[in-house]
Amino acid sequence: MIGTATLTIAQRREAKVASIVATAWELAHSQGIGGLSLHALARELGIRQPSLYAYFDSKHALYDAMFADGNRQLLERVDALKLPREPRAAVKAFMRTFVEFAVEDEARCALLFQRPIPGFEPSSESYGYAQAVLARAVDLLNAAGIERQGDIDCFVAMVGGLIDAQVSNDPRGDRWTRHLGRLTDLYLDDIVQRRKRT
Repeated sequence: MIGTATLTIAQRREAKVASIVATAWELAHSQGIGGLSLHALARELGIRQPSLYAYFDSKHALYDAMFADGNRQLLERVDALKLPREPRAAVKAFMRTFVEFAVEDEARCALLFQRPIPGFEPSSESYGYAQAVLARAVDLLNAAGIERQGDIDCFVAMVGGLIDAQVSNDPRGDRWTRHLGRLTDLYLDDIVQRRKRT
């Protein structure tokens, strides 16, 4: 009986944390991720600011929960994909979904991929979700012939640059992201050509 009561309390706490994080995202959409304040969040939730400390001991702890939440959403999105069998097509489908996720929410994109909060470092637990996404991408890149760490790093930098250009210059358009397939082909073709020369 004690176990059931404890689980119920834990479930209630988890639901409250999820509600706070969801409200924090709403505020981040209107105020920017860096403009999020615990005072405004408490007011939006209808509680006093000190009550938030029962769930998050600092603003960075709240950001950590949001970082985990955003990466969990991304992991769910990519895990739901039905990828083509052909390796290059699989890379393109995965990366298209990744890029679409990144650019569809500016506040989430900033927290997950741009690190705009001075002094904020995600916890190892929260960062684990981001690493899981990267591991899936690396598996697909390996299958498509990108195996060296330097080549993987260059590919990641290319995609990150595409996301940054899109969010910074055409946030609701596709001026840069529409070139993802072309850039992927160029990069993979370059890998093939380099192998032929060695």
